[in-house]
Amino acid sequence: MSGARLRSVPTGPTTRPVQAAATVPESDRLARVVLSCGVEPGDGTTSSLVRQIGPVRALEQSLVATSETGVAEQLAARLAEVDPARQLDQAARCGIRFVVPGDPEWPTRLDDLDGAITHEGFGGTPPGLWVKGPMPLVELDTSVGVVGSRAASVYGVEMTRTICADLALAGVPVVSGGALGIDFAAHDATLRADGATVAVLACGVDRFYPAHHRLLLQHLASEFALVSEQPPGSAPTRLRFLARNRLIAALTSGTVIVEAAMRSGALNTVGWAEAVNRHVMCVPGPVTSATSQGVNNLLREGRGTVVTRGAEVLELISRAGEHLVEEQRGEERPRDRLTRVERQVIEWVPVAGHAQVDSIALRSGLHLRTTEGALRRMKDKGFVLLTEDGWRVAPDV
Repeated sequence: MSGARLRSVPTGPTTRPVQAAATVPESDRLARVVLSCGVEPGDGTTSSLVRQIGPVRALEQSLVATSETGVAEQLAARLAEVDPARQLDQAARCGIRFVVPGDPEWPTRLDDLDGAITHEGFGGTPPGLWVKGPMPLVELDTSVGVVGSRAASVYGVEMTRTICADLALAGVPVVSGGALGIDFAAHDATLRADGATVAVLACGVDRFYPAHHRLLLQHLASEFALVSEQPPGSAPTRLRFLARNRLIAALTSGTVIVEAAMRSGALNTVGWAEAVNRHVMCVPGPVTSATSQGVNNLLREGRGTVVTRGAEVLELISRAGEHLVEEQRGEERPRDRLTRVERQVIEWVPVAGHAQVDSIALRSGLHLRTTEGALRRMKDKGFVLLTEDGWRVAPDV
């Protein structure tokens, strides 16, 4: 094969850790490394080629492709510069592994992205994932994505913390993007509740972006996982953030969107969740809040389910019959314990003054004996009083 050097990985103490998947041919893995390093994330054409003819042939064709615009030649030049064995070796030195389809750790939910490519050719399944951290990605099969505005309000942060704490207590991992605002609140609340959380990045997993979250991201890399389709050393760009969003949507069983303005990138994540048939769960916000307009609009268009607490999220993502939520009711009042007939009678018992049983029966439209029986029962329950002047409602009822 010309171009990219698909030589074997060197042996010895500096070799990357042995991949758990012996079923993946080394040539396929190395070809995927080259594609991951040379192709921009979200390249649907590459994804489609890999699915149809395999990574080796897809790489071979990309290395010799030509075009009138010169784009194919530029891509071929980038691919030819990649030394995949060296990339894997350098990544391993930094504690980074490269996970590909066929590996036991590969999150098969991502395969749904094969059918999610836009008309512009954006989307598809990545060639592989660069992962830093001990958490196996298969543990994300029951995870939930939590996304929202970078300019989060106090309300948005509070709702995020409440929902993520509930998910953590239920043992459900939380996936977000490590960004400012809702993302940070989601990771932080999950950690505080002793839960598992993973950040999917738009840059290399060896870079901490935003820098303000260095400590958080370092902790995730040490205890859980940082994930990216970008090779180590890659910088974030706007398009890479959009590509990253599809991974959050596909990796998880559903996406919770807490706050989002009308042009928020979090809405893009929702779009990908819809494309791969995942649950979309919306936390409604104040109609006067710009940071909730996008979420409220999703609900108006019927594109999401209202959730206000973690229990409601768990009910949606769980198997039938699990984590069922009791129907919410207002605070129970004493009169709620009365029967239908008793409630009908007491409506006509004076609060101030008194009334005779025949008058109450006439007004309530019930038989005299039925009314008398209801009054006696309510007297025993402390709802009404019988005095020399007749019946009246008991004080404080």
